Amino acid sequence: MKHAPASVWRNPIHFLAFGLGSGAVPKAPGTFGTLAAIPIWLLFADLSLEYYLLLLILSFALGCWLCGKTSDDLGVHDHGGIVWDEFVGLWITYLAMPEGWGWVLIGFLLFRVFDILKPWPIGWVDKRVSGGLGIMLDDVLAGIMALGCVQALNYLILI
Repeated sequence: MKHAPASVWRNPIHFLAFGLGSGAVPKAPGTFGTLAAIPIWLLFADLSLEYYLLLLILSFALGCWLCGKTSDDLGVHDHGGIVWDEFVGLWITYLAMPEGWGWVLIGFLLFRVFDILKPWPIGWVDKRVSGGLGIMLDDVLAGIMALGCVQALNYLILI
């Protein structure tokens, strides 16, 4: 894993792409980036479904540009420190999240499992879609799969 470039601390685009600097850690930047997404999620967790979805769409669109630009600037496709995609993926996982910190932990773990293992179609997309969209899309799919699991577990528990 390449170390975070100094531009992370000087360039606001890189700083955002590196998850407010959370992706600059030398080990497990994806996990640290995902953890850093939780306090930010707490700021908008109580939004109505419509506003939450709008925020996800805007965060995804911004992420495609941020991640693509940072990747191009660094000359490295999907540098491990680029974690804005983990932010958005986790926020997707937390869509209509059941109440309680246990669910936050379950969602976090499920998202990381899907993001790391990259089962089909995540791995397929990761290998075949390039640019900012490619960086974002595999984490969006991981978030959707984790969201489905969280909601299914919640449904089964409530039966």
